[in-house]
Amino acid sequence: MQNIQTQWLLCPVCNHKTRIRLRQDTVIERLPLYCPKCRKEILVNVKQLNINIIREPDAQTQSR
Repeated sequence: MQNIQTQWLLCPVCNHKTRIRLRQDTVIERLPLYCPKCRKEILVNVKQLNINIIREPDAQTQSR
């Protein structure tokens, strides 16, 4: 059996553990990551244990 590195996915805002555990070969795109500690939800991409935050523009109201 291979030794595969694992680690907990940390919240990019407060840096605490979330409920998701990652393996070295995990690939995730556009995951709405919820942190139970700071109660924030952030979109993230994960590839080879590297976490990238997806920043989307806020919704704007329509002008009529």
